Amino acid sequence: MKKRTASKLAYSPNFGSFFRPESFRFFYGYLILFWGTLGVWLSIPGQTMGISVFTDPVKGALGLSRDEFSNAYTIGTILSALFVARAGRWFDRIGARYLAMIASFSMAILLLIFSWSEQIITLISNYTSFTKWWITFLLVTSLFFGLRFFGQGVLTMSSRNMIMMWFERYRGRVNMITSIALSFGFSSAPLWMNSMIDNWGWSGAWQVMSLCLLVFTFLILLFYRVRPEDHGLLPDGISAPSSEKKHAFIKPVIEFTLSEARSTRAFWVFSILLAFNSFFITGLTFHVVSIFESFGLNKEQAVWVFLPGSVVAVMVSTIFNYFSDYAKLKGYAYMMIFGGLVACFGLAQLDRPYAIYLLIGGMGTLSGFFGVLNSVTWPRFYGRKHLGAITGKVMSFLVFSSAIAPTLFSYSYTRFGSYVYAAYFGILVLVILALAARGANNPQEFIESTTTP
Repeated sequence: MKKRTASKLAYSPNFGSFFRPESFRFFYGYLILFWGTLGVWLSIPGQTMGISVFTDPVKGALGLSRDEFSNAYTIGTILSALFVARAGRWFDRIGARYLAMIASFSMAILLLIFSWSEQIITLISNYTSFTKWWITFLLVTSLFFGLRFFGQGVLTMSSRNMIMMWFERYRGRVNMITSIALSFGFSSAPLWMNSMIDNWGWSGAWQVMSLCLLVFTFLILLFYRVRPEDHGLLPDGISAPSSEKKHAFIKPVIEFTLSEARSTRAFWVFSILLAFNSFFITGLTFHVVSIFESFGLNKEQAVWVFLPGSVVAVMVSTIFNYFSDYAKLKGYAYMMIFGGLVACFGLAQLDRPYAIYLLIGGMGTLSGFFGVLNSVTWPRFYGRKHLGAITGKVMSFLVFSSAIAPTLFSYSYTRFGSYVYAAYFGILVLVILALAARGANNPQEFIESTTTP
């Protein structure tokens, strides 16, 4: 009897916490909004910008060239993309709370191992016949795989999905708040990370981040919750003591499985469009100085484009997140495609005086709509029951496209002599998406039209 009680306790929505969301005088979803946003922000050590800050000091300390360090990053990222979709299924099975705890704790351990990598490599080389270079390369690749999988993949997906589970009719407005907070948080990350490296060295900086993630693992247990329905609540803070009241407030949706979602055109159009954003922004960021120098521009101009670009992105995401509660998302997809085309044309003609402004405006528009569509699309189009499996698959596309972008941009320059071919490739992809988007309607609308008498 005691064992059975313990088992129920282990799977209780409030297990390990000191309070119940249903006992709060205000809607607990607003705390979910705060903690979920913080969870995405704490994934930065596993994001491209969080890792890139450590590139120079870490590769120098470990004795890897820039190409070797980049190859380890690319291989680790591609491997993580192969497993992220499975993590989405775990989200549907165990929920955001426990999955985020696993991700946060794993990232903390990985950062700790990375901070001791010099000592670990020396220890292994002393007791094995492997060359020090192979030990270093395999260790760094493995650590990149873990950081990308648990950081960019699992912690980001579970935290973002949790927020979307707690809101329905106000998803756009809630996502607007998250997007603004994350835009400023991510854009400031290189500054405070550099400051940490200057003060404590690269290993000390990772140890401090590891400690923060260990603390956050405990906070996840306290504050994360999976679904409002587990606590007698409904999305957006609507209280429903009876099933009749529930249906009077919230319009029911068809719950798509992943295989059913993949059979719709909208899934592929929106997934590839979001993946294109990851491809273009990662490729541009990774080679930005080289790109500008190839067009006769300097490093200061290259670094400068990201600040106004982020301002445009925040403006776009703020405005269109708010109106996404009322607008059809296919129109947003066309505007995102237009922003991508403008950015690609700006990149292809970067030696022209006006082109840098096209690049800034297009890049900001592309990133701004990414912040809207990546969160709002999937629960609206396919429901919440299998949200983890669906967003996990989408996340695998995003991670994979960000992994291959640096290599394809590099080949455009080294094999063909110019980065304009990467821009031409982007234009081709976007034109195809624009043609395919004509039939990328919300599957819920199609089902409703065919079932209405």
